[in-house]
Amino acid sequence: MNVNGADLAVEVHGDGPAVLMVHGLGGTSNLYQVQADSLAERFRVIRVDSAGAGRSGLREGISITTHADDLAAVLGTLGVDTAAVVGHSMGTLVARDFARRYPAKVSTLALLGAVAEPAEAGRQAQRDRAALLRAQGTAAVAPGVVANALSEATRRDKPEVAAFVRELVMRQDPEGYARNCEALAAAEDPGPVPAQLPLLLVTGADDKVGPPSVSEALAAAHGNATLDVLPGVGHWTPLEAARETTELLLKFL
Repeated sequence: MNVNGADLAVEVHGDGPAVLMVHGLGGTSNLYQVQADSLAERFRVIRVDSAGAGRSGLREGISITTHADDLAAVLGTLGVDTAAVVGHSMGTLVARDFARRYPAKVSTLALLGAVAEPAEAGRQAQRDRAALLRAQGTAAVAPGVVANALSEATRRDKPEVAAFVRELVMRQDPEGYARNCEALAAAEDPGPVPAQLPLLLVTGADDKVGPPSVSEALAAAHGNATLDVLPGVGHWTPLEAARETTELLLKFL
């Protein structure tokens, strides 16, 4: 689908109320395969590979805001007025920005492994990763993603999840990945989620990228959120806790 001058890979399955699923940095829409299969029995599930990620094309000026604008354009093209929005990792910043600037298009919000606006050290780390990707490709960053973003329990007990995360990273276009790293480096806090918007937060107790404190702060600012912290789970929540995440989404939606 061509929206806002970018060629985006968009998958739509199922019938019913719309659910829009937004992946994070280093991921693709395949991140949600387990959840999408279950949700499609009751909902119209829409998954998008963000610009520069997965099967989607590159574009100039990739940012949190352009990703959110692309989501609005995808829903418009599909004739969807409003959707429940599910975001993971950097996708939680995109989802929050989308809800802030397009409030009429969002019925509920679910944030998995929510991340905060990066501190300066985090911004520099993303800029450094972008430079490494351009110089050496995805093979230079994949081991670090697997080691740092998955919990020790997942790496030990679910090696297939570690293999899939490595594959997600390795299959990225290095330049697209680099531009998305720079988008995260430039990200700003979208502000609190409006209290009237139903909010689900699911995060891993062992998440080092989006620690539970981030979700706890979002829940406290919202005032009426549902918060679940999953033991033994790292940052790749929909993969490390596939069944639990699916059940929580089905119950919430």
